[in-house]
Amino acid sequence: MDTLPPTAAADPARAHPHAVSLPEALRFWLKLGFIGFGGPAGQIALMHGELVERRRWISERRFLHALNYCMLLPGPEAQQLATYLGWLLHRTWGGILAGVLFVLPSLFIMLALGWLYMAHGSAPAVAGVFYGIKPAVTALVAQAAVRLGSRSLRNGWLAAIAVAAFVALFAFDMPFPAIVVAAAVLGHAGGRWRPGAFGAGGGPAAAGHAGRAATDRGALIDDDTPAPPHAQFSWRRLRNVLAAGLGLWLLAMGGLCAVYGWNAVLVQMGWFFTKAALMTFGGAYAVLPYVYQGAVEHFHWITPAQMIDGLALGETTPGPLIMVVSFVAFVGGWTQALFGPDAPMLAGAAAAVVVTFFTFLPSFVFILLGGPFIESTHGNLRFTAPLSGITAAVVGVIVNLAVFFAWHVFWPHGLHGGIDVPSVLIGLAAAVALMRYRVGVIPVILAAGAAGFAFRL
Repeated sequence: MDTLPPTAAADPARAHPHAVSLPEALRFWLKLGFIGFGGPAGQIALMHGELVERRRWISERRFLHALNYCMLLPGPEAQQLATYLGWLLHRTWGGILAGVLFVLPSLFIMLALGWLYMAHGSAPAVAGVFYGIKPAVTALVAQAAVRLGSRSLRNGWLAAIAVAAFVALFAFDMPFPAIVVAAAVLGHAGGRWRPGAFGAGGGPAAAGHAGRAATDRGALIDDDTPAPPHAQFSWRRLRNVLAAGLGLWLLAMGGLCAVYGWNAVLVQMGWFFTKAALMTFGGAYAVLPYVYQGAVEHFHWITPAQMIDGLALGETTPGPLIMVVSFVAFVGGWTQALFGPDAPMLAGAAAAVVVTFFTFLPSFVFILLGGPFIESTHGNLRFTAPLSGITAAVVGVIVNLAVFFAWHVFWPHGLHGGIDVPSVLIGLAAAVALMRYRVGVIPVILAAGAAGFAFRL
């Protein structure tokens, strides 16, 4: 595979690093897949520290330029950023392999944890751990709403959109896609009539890097490095990528339909999670209400308690948080006995692989379609007003998710069944640790699991 050749530096102090071979890059992407804890913010921070500051594969400005594009897209921005940088370094296959290796470790880990959960989850020790984890997850979702709201609700207009989104979901049970579309329309209108209120603001991922000083030692892909031939926009390439993406989707969906029929669980999972992949503006927390509406309420693949447990596992494993959908699919495939009562593990694994494919395929297509256009315009992107509206609505959506989790965790038998005091205590302690003392996610989850185990002894 071709790599970007380093350009000669006029100043020896700014000598560029050596060209990166494809095997070297792939080793890094695989390593990132195993150590990428902390959700998208942590994963992006890892990439920034490794690729911008230590290895100098890309400059600060070019890194943030790519990140801004990924933040505008639906889908997991950290995985898309890895795909983008892999594509920029080593063409199409470099991008595909970077994105796949970023996800693959977490898929195998989720399969193993899904088996443990379904095969041994009723054991007292395991049940006690999950009893403690559930209120901690509720605190995590509340923290996500607070963090995103503090950054994105910069004025009353955006706060009003957030409140409207919460009411639409909580009181009227509106479908999540309709809320996203309405928020984008409001953001577009607000950008025209109140540009100051809906103008660009620091996104949550970018905010973590805004204060970093760019390295002045030079980079392989520097500020003034021209885009390589494969990163130059052409209509022919755009048509080829679009045709390949649609072709892969049709081939997979058509094959499943031909074997199982349209109403089969695997087919409905593929179709549902394709739509979910196109609705993930704002990250995994934002799409979880949509997944809940479909997987729990409509299709009944999993229960509300299993949904919360899946998010807990997603929070404590490396890789994109959106991998919680693989757990949802695994549990759904297992409980639906897709291949008969004697093969639950095979059914769960098949469902998880199918859902992972349909969830991430759009992300690869978006990067390979839009990358050349983004590389040809190193200026500011002009889609911030609709994005501001969507981000504001996402705050309301996440608040609704926190209320939903609290309802099922703190009142497990309904309001008339009384409040679960130990769960409330664990949830409050987790919230204080996360929001007041900024303890990391994994220590909080582990401590909550230990507390739940102790309460259930």
